Amino acid sequence: MRFSDIHERAIARKGGVEELNALMPKIPSATELEARTDDRYLSEITRCIFKAGFVWRVIDNKWSGFEAAFHNFVPVYWQQVSPDVLEELVRDERIVRNLQKIRTVPENARMIMDVVYEHGSFGAFLRQWPSMDQAGLLLWLKRHGSRLGGNSAQYFLRRVGWDGFIMSSDVMQVLRQAQLVDASTGSKKALYQVQEAFNAWHDETGLPFSQLSRIVSCSVDS
Repeated sequence: MRFSDIHERAIARKGGVEELNALMPKIPSATELEARTDDRYLSEITRCIFKAGFVWRVIDNKWSGFEAAFHNFVPVYWQQVSPDVLEELVRDERIVRNLQKIRTVPENARMIMDVVYEHGSFGAFLRQWPSMDQAGLLLWLKRHGSRLGGNSAQYFLRRVGWDGFIMSSDVMQVLRQAQLVDASTGSKKALYQVQEAFNAWHDETGLPFSQLSRIVSCSVDS
């Protein structure tokens, strides 16, 4: 399937080129990606983990409480926090009191600090990872992080501005209809098939991966 066909369908569904372009995600420069501090990366990772399987607006509405309860997510502190602090957070009404998800904060803080020791910052690490190997980055995050399988890592990367696709139900529907994916959703094979499709579309159009992903999603009838 040519991407131009998908693009035309998305334009028709959204009422025109300008209307579709208004929906495109903004892509920060590589410098902006690196300038984001490590605590902001831990914050966004945690937000996406808590949103998984939950009502997103509830998490967003409570996020200032999360920031206060987690002391602004400073990784160097959370990487070595005592279990007592985590137990106290289970009783903190400012947040969603899910112990399993609370425990991801020190685990992901340690992941970030390991990266900091090697690359200088988590932003510098993300900056050097190419979008044409998002599959590799997602597998790295799943292996080294906590609860960063599924779509949580994909939404995290989108929120911080890293240029990548999201394997939403709409995107997967288009890829399957185009016979570009035949593996089980969530499998490593499917991930690499999706990567191959987006790499081809990127070569065809020159568009950023995140915009390709949004256009594909917009091409599906609601």
